[in-house]
Amino acid sequence: MKTATLTALAILALAGPATAAETIRPGYWESTNRLLSPVRTTDVERRCITPADVEKFLMGPSNRHYTCTYPTRSFANGQILLKGQCVSKKGRQVEVSGQGTYTPTNFKLTANIATTFLGLPVSGRASTEARRIGDTCPPKDATASD
Repeated sequence: MKTATLTALAILALAGPATAAETIRPGYWESTNRLLSPVRTTDVERRCITPADVEKFLMGPSNRHYTCTYPTRSFANGQILLKGQCVSKKGRQVEVSGQGTYTPTNFKLTANIATTFLGLPVSGRASTEARRIGDTCPPKDATASD
């Protein structure tokens, strides 16, 4: 579900004017992304966040399905605040707002989304809990299937 993917990315990729030292630390991260409504789903993901990725992480989410802008975004003093809009390649608009907390090695965020589907308003709620599980990431070929 593209909306679930968008929500997870929105939660994972919050933005703010802070530097990497004040926000999250690079390393190997595990996140549990939950779409709480209107349909319940859970996805656990592990990903490598390099020092270069931290800045991208802080600039806000986008993925191959959506381009997002966040006029309101803050990732400072242990608090996260996000409000913006994402637009799909086909023009579907999704309003996103979220808030949560973070330390250099973990964060928790809850987000609300609002869009329309077949002309009807649809709203949802999602959450992410993420934690840094290592200083270094496994080699890329270590996760490849044989």
